[in-house]
Amino acid sequence: MQVSTASGSDPAGSSKGVPVFPAGQMALFVLVTVLFFLWGMSNNLTDILVQQFRKSFELSRLNAQLVSTANFTGYFCMAIPAALVMRKWGYKVGMISGLCLFGAGMVLFWPAAVSGKYVPFLVALFAVGCGASILETAANPFMAQFGPAPTSERRLNFAQAFNPPGTILGVFVGKMFIFSGVELTAVQIASMKSAGTYQAYLHSEIMRVVPTYIALGSAVLLFAFVLSRMPFPKITSEHEGDTGGHGSFAALLHYPQLWFAVAANVLNVGAQICVWSNLIFYMKAYTPVGEKTAANYIIYSLVAMLVGRFVSNPVMKYVSPSRLLGIYGVANVLLMAVAVTRPGWGGAYAIVASSFFLSIMFPTIFALGLKGLGENTKLGGSMLVMAIVGGAVFPILLGKIADSHTMAMGYLVPLVCFAGVALYGFAAPWILPKPGMTDPEAGAIAAEYGQGF
Repeated sequence: MQVSTASGSDPAGSSKGVPVFPAGQMALFVLVTVLFFLWGMSNNLTDILVQQFRKSFELSRLNAQLVSTANFTGYFCMAIPAALVMRKWGYKVGMISGLCLFGAGMVLFWPAAVSGKYVPFLVALFAVGCGASILETAANPFMAQFGPAPTSERRLNFAQAFNPPGTILGVFVGKMFIFSGVELTAVQIASMKSAGTYQAYLHSEIMRVVPTYIALGSAVLLFAFVLSRMPFPKITSEHEGDTGGHGSFAALLHYPQLWFAVAANVLNVGAQICVWSNLIFYMKAYTPVGEKTAANYIIYSLVAMLVGRFVSNPVMKYVSPSRLLGIYGVANVLLMAVAVTRPGWGGAYAIVASSFFLSIMFPTIFALGLKGLGENTKLGGSMLVMAIVGGAVFPILLGKIADSHTMAMGYLVPLVCFAGVALYGFAAPWILPKPGMTDPEAGAIAAEYGQGF
């Protein structure tokens, strides 16, 4: 069974009447879409862990952000090895191996909690990030190519639309089963230390993460078994299943559309993680709410993102994905400006609203970056997944600014990142290869366009 895809970009409106979903392949399409749900749960559970570990291990804001750093550094380290594995054995092996590592990392939370140390948790989170990196390196390009080329952005945006329900469920589970709701005052802490009960309290807070991660890890490993029983098609544009070329890293140098997309994705993911992982800190600093109530606003953010995905996908039939990306980037620059200059409820609402415009950024940048790569798609996809390392870097910078200045000032970091995404969105039409070209032709013209830009 093979799926044939064409290379080239999709001018605005040219996808009208072209099917979005692969004919006769809906069972596999649904199962792979579930992957987007699974890693969504994990990624936004880290937003809960940032607050939980800050309390349990008495961390500064900067050190608490190492939760995000450990997770997203795994993305950076594993993307290229994942691409090399899939270049040899295909997308199915990549997805199964990613699920196994993903689930194993979650199970490691048990011994980490028993140890009572912060570093073993960071190791477990790194393993989870490595597994998620393999999954994203496999699932994103697979979905972009799993059907007609003119609807690749819409198909990937549709699959990514099931990521927010996972993130919403992840935050809800974290709020209900990880957060205890106990927030001690300085006087209460001093009293517990005098009574010798404070360390036992901290350890009980650490142990609260275990049931959630063991349950989620077990579900992931079970899903790996289910997916392993499914037949996968061959992607003919990548010469899967024959002796043709399978791409090379050297060839990627001829595709500037990829590298512009990588830079945009570094900024996009960095902004996204900054916005979400610090929302609880922001609300606790500028509003009278506790951690459980603040966690509700992460859920509201993710609902806004979910709505944004489903609302924006049909709009892409009439407005080019790149232009819509630029418009949404500008909207988020303005919302971050409100968060910086109006700390309090106004700033909190602006942060929540920004998730609507975040909705299309990752899948649109990803699909645009893969345009015209052909047999180099797996390797190009690994570069775009490596760009998720922005989620490891920019939250640290925000934490540093928040510790030395204010939490509101820290939101200058995502503001600058969104400005870069907006610039990429408006510039993308001049970077992308023209439709109907062969891959070498597309690479040559893309290089010319890139030099002009």
